Amino acid sequence: MKKDVVITIKGIQTVDGEQDTVELTTLGSFYRKNETYYLTYLESEATGFAGQRTTLKLEDSHRVTMIRYGSAESSLVVEKGVRHQCQYDTGYGNLLIGVSGDDIQNQITDEGGSFHFKYTLDINTALASFNEIYVTVKARENDGTCS
Repeated sequence: MKKDVVITIKGIQTVDGEQDTVELTTLGSFYRKNETYYLTYLESEATGFAGQRTTLKLEDSHRVTMIRYGSAESSLVVEKGVRHQCQYDTGYGNLLIGVSGDDIQNQITDEGGSFHFKYTLDINTALASFNEIYVTVKARENDGTCS
């Protein structure tokens, strides 16, 4: 059963020693199918992908897949200890990038929780960035209003 949740995402990207942090708090949906958790939300202006729908698929503690739907469709697979080649649409064109999973920590249950993962991106095997993503999922409080 899908649940309405509040999702907080903090992304830290390091390129050439310079660190950039983006934080997003948004409403979304959360559910489990078999042993895989799914988290879906709409992107905002802060991420540069306003109006796009993103799904994070968390498979135990070894694999996270990020799928972005809309005008700039992308799919990134982060798997601990594995390098995947993924298509990534920047909004200006497609790139074939390497995604190497460094670490995945999972504290998600059917009630919510948190997870984080670390990975590197490479373009033509040249290191492009180090990335850390922290995700928190909380049940959405009923504010008592009618819709």
